[in-house]
Amino acid sequence: MKLLIGVDIGTQGTKAALFAENGGCLARAFRPSSLHRPAPGVVEEDPERQVASVCDAIRECVRAARIEARAVAGIGIDGQMAGVIGVGKDGRNVTPYDSWLDTRCAPYIERMRRAAGAEIIRKTGGPPSFNHGPKVLWWMHERPAVFRNVRAFVQPGGYAVTRLCGLDGSAAFIDRSYLHFSGFADNRRGQWDAGLCKTFRLDPAKLPRIVAPHDVAGALCGAMAARCGLRAGVPVVAGCGDTAASFLACGATREGICVDVAGTASVFAATTRRFVADTRRQTLGYGQAATPGLWHPYAYINGGGLNLEWFRKEIAGGRLSFDELNRLAARLAPTEDAPMFVPHLGGRVSPSWPRLGGVWAGLRWSHSAADLYLAMLEAVALEYAIYRDVLRELNPALRLREVRITGGGEKSALWSRIKADALGVRVVQIAGGEGAPMGAALVAGLGVGMFDDLDRTARAWIRMGKATAPDRALAGHYAKRLARYERLLDAMNRWSEA
Repeated sequence: MKLLIGVDIGTQGTKAALFAENGGCLARAFRPSSLHRPAPGVVEEDPERQVASVCDAIRECVRAARIEARAVAGIGIDGQMAGVIGVGKDGRNVTPYDSWLDTRCAPYIERMRRAAGAEIIRKTGGPPSFNHGPKVLWWMHERPAVFRNVRAFVQPGGYAVTRLCGLDGSAAFIDRSYLHFSGFADNRRGQWDAGLCKTFRLDPAKLPRIVAPHDVAGALCGAMAARCGLRAGVPVVAGCGDTAASFLACGATREGICVDVAGTASVFAATTRRFVADTRRQTLGYGQAATPGLWHPYAYINGGGLNLEWFRKEIAGGRLSFDELNRLAARLAPTEDAPMFVPHLGGRVSPSWPRLGGVWAGLRWSHSAADLYLAMLEAVALEYAIYRDVLRELNPALRLREVRITGGGEKSALWSRIKADALGVRVVQIAGGEGAPMGAALVAGLGVGMFDDLDRTARAWIRMGKATAPDRALAGHYAKRLARYERLLDAMNRWSEA
């Protein structure tokens, strides 16, 4: 039996999973991350510690499953997408991992927006933010001595692959699923854009080669094979970004399949065959999918799920569980005078309204904690409805098939029902999904030739759970609620900017 290993280098830690050819998970392992915060706004990680966590997690999976080392046919690694690591000529890091949580580059975000904001969105598919472009410029201007020693800037997944394969800096790469964060790419063509590099006086030689996620980047070298408990020579594919891997693990491998990541952040993504940059509304980012030929337009609420935990602890006093809150809220019928909630306690990111905060509006003495909680659930659904409408503006012919929900929030049947009703689209749970490590393993299987069709294989590997159909009788109600919600957002943003 041929086996595949998928690894996810996340913010909280590294997850690895071992999969059989039929998608069955034979073993899992986790190693926590160690974020370093030496100064305000600075968030770093040691890239070599990340590599060690990958090796340790793989070794634990191999031992737990009691497999023969030669049974592993391929390895795929995904990772955090918006941060960067500068590597030298020898392939080793010369900078720490400059995390997506690190905000030092903020002045360069504004510099890129002023100089070429619309052009960056049009070419890359995403705006400059706390991502590659501004971070590269920060190292170039603020740490020039270090910058001179950088051969290329890569991401944690790519760095781990080059280290596992013993590659030098000339082999440094970025796969296409990251390019919307790059600030310097022509995403549609899958190449670096000379004009953007010239605008910001960046030497294109500092940028890595661009590859496809399923391209074989190299083979596991002897020293790293020993650390992983595997044989040398196992093929390692380039891998992809963690978001792309998560979408793949939900089976978003056909046009019209959407994904709702109901986690700490609330992410809504669709799947399309067309790249259409959102230059007007600047709400949707467009990233390449792990599935060849597809794109994922997406947007998210920073802390959409975190808001619920905040409410449970700080507002409800920690006395009620989420199950109890859901039961209380489920007793409330949809009404036009129900309170509304703005969920952007950390600022709005899609589009970028950083000064906007959170608020409840329309409160009456008759309202209870259950009403406030219900408004929080509805706010995420209404925000998703805005993303849906922007998507339809960009892709008028696109038909949304269903929304597949993953993350902790999928356990709430009430929330799924609200989302289905507000979006007018069926919402389906993922039953027993393995998340991003499964997506990374699927990419590895394609790369090493174990299968030749990601869509067919993903459908065979993924088990779907409960489906919630929209109540068409509530379409008019949610259309009115959406219009009021958008007016509330605009009013609160004007107030926050005053």
